[in-house]
Amino acid sequence: MPDAFATAAVLASLPPSWQDWIAANLARGCSPLDMANSMARSGQYTMEVARAALAEAVRQRGGADAGASIFTPAQVMPFIDTTRNKIVVDQREVEILFVLKSPQVILLGNVLGTEECDAIVAHCESGSSSGYSRSTVTGADDGSSVVHEGRTSEMAFIERGKVDIAERIERRLAALAHWPAECGEPFQLQKYASTQEYRPHYDWLDPDTTGHRSHLARGGQRLATFILYLTEVEQGGGTIFPGLGLEVYPKKGSALWFLNTDSNHQPDRQTLHGGAPVVTGTKIIANKWLRQERYG
Repeated sequence: MPDAFATAAVLASLPPSWQDWIAANLARGCSPLDMANSMARSGQYTMEVARAALAEAVRQRGGADAGASIFTPAQVMPFIDTTRNKIVVDQREVEILFVLKSPQVILLGNVLGTEECDAIVAHCESGSSSGYSRSTVTGADDGSSVVHEGRTSEMAFIERGKVDIAERIERRLAALAHWPAECGEPFQLQKYASTQEYRPHYDWLDPDTTGHRSHLARGGQRLATFILYLTEVEQGGGTIFPGLGLEVYPKKGSALWFLNTDSNHQPDRQTLHGGAPVVTGTKIIANKWLRQERYG
């Protein structure tokens, strides 16, 4: 964060329309963090500039010490209750198998039954589904879906409200994460055959990247990720976190959870992760991303 002199210069450099917007929204009691996100989404300012300008605006309203910590109070976050070794939800005993505290990564056992895993897989391979196609990533420049050499799997989607078993699992995950189901993206399935992989990447959306801003406008930041393991894999196919020296191997019915942001909803670069190449077998997972706001 720039020093006080620099932030004053940043605020004064903004067009009068933006200065008036900041003053009016602060007077209404709007969250400075939400305002910074809005400025970044506009494409006119980086998050650093937006936060610096808002910090100075708050200081001007409240005195020399005000604004120093406006971005530090924790925002509401989804969370998994790790105070017990098992969580009873939807008449299932979900097991807490592994917890890494910073960044938060939790391995959960018995999240899905075998029949549920098989039913989801079968749905996406049946005539009732649009089926699998080559996986894509979000383009940094324009936000379009583009094929990328670092992601060689196939993907399929389950439209919300169309499949009963998926709806039941949605409600179970919402209860586990203490987060509304409507604030989650639809299930995205990924199928990895032998040698297929997803090289290390982030799940959070970058507010300083033009292509991600339209996606942020549909529900805000991706705060957390569920990865549901729907098949057994004979060899390979682990979920890797290169910076943490961590690899989680797929186990049918288990789920991996991790937070993508800090408590201020800002992207956490420690969450770099990927899908290691499958050596033998087929890995099928279902991704569920939890957003700040209602997704749609």
